[in-house]
Amino acid sequence: MIAVWFSLVILCWVLFFVLEGFDFGVGLLGPIAGRDDHERGAIVRTVGPFWDGNEVWLVAAIGVTFAAFPDWYAALLSGLYLPMVGLLLLLAVRGVALEFRGKGDGERWRRRCDAALTAASAGIVLLWGAVLGVLTHGLALGQDGQVTGTGLGRSTAPLLTWPALVGAAAALFAALLIGAMFLTLRTTGPVHLRAQRLGIVLATGGAVGLGATGFATGSRLVLVAAILCVGIAMLARTGQELLAFAGTALGVAGTVVAVFTAHGDVVLRSTLDPAWSLTMTGAAATDSALRLLSIVGVVVLPGVLVYQAFSYWVFRRRVASERVPS
Repeated sequence: MIAVWFSLVILCWVLFFVLEGFDFGVGLLGPIAGRDDHERGAIVRTVGPFWDGNEVWLVAAIGVTFAAFPDWYAALLSGLYLPMVGLLLLLAVRGVALEFRGKGDGERWRRRCDAALTAASAGIVLLWGAVLGVLTHGLALGQDGQVTGTGLGRSTAPLLTWPALVGAAAALFAALLIGAMFLTLRTTGPVHLRAQRLGIVLATGGAVGLGATGFATGSRLVLVAAILCVGIAMLARTGQELLAFAGTALGVAGTVVAVFTAHGDVVLRSTLDPAWSLTMTGAAATDSALRLLSIVGVVVLPGVLVYQAFSYWVFRRRVASERVPS
């Protein structure tokens, strides 16, 4: 039962980072792929019907982690409370920018909303990447399972470690790539062409960078990621947009799974003493609580998946970015 719920926690996080990943990427690419107000509006409309539904998976991931692994939830969120507060505020800014872009009068208002969307998306991506990097490294957990330290340094110092910085850079690259692949899949006209070129450049550059890193460090996972980037670049170049997007989504999903399973059954490593690390068994809720959660999950989870799949089917048509003469 514990292993099943740990798998469901990972599934919720994978769905969040994949689905919201292209939302964040689209927000980042708005000023690059859109040259005027009309094209930027088309870019925003590609995620308009989906972004709030995609955000549900963050609520699900946090909620499932809290219910199934309360000690993990407590240690992680208390140790990283300032980054988490920052993420919530940035998510609110992004939501306001998306929803209010079309509510004001004039291009100047829309430009401000586009700037807020880009800045919020960049901040969210960098913070989430840093948090994932921290998960691979661990936190200063004491023997009582609580993060040690006081003041601002307790919550901000983990973000200044090299795993966090590498995670932030990797997340930025992944968001830009999956955002570009999503735009090639969802648009026509000049935005489509620019997104395709951006996707090819990003995938090619990623293949070179990851390949060099993989050979230097001897990491097989990094080399696999480099090979995947080569495949994505080739698929994008030949116009196989759905497969290119699927390959990018697979890369993001694989990275998230690798982060959460980096230490085996240890869900949160202690940097002070490995014996103080939190394990799946030690952080899990009671058997009766997990059985009750299973009943709720069987009822709720399929409905959410069916509804979201239906919404993607309804809004499956591409958004035109070219101007049509009246």
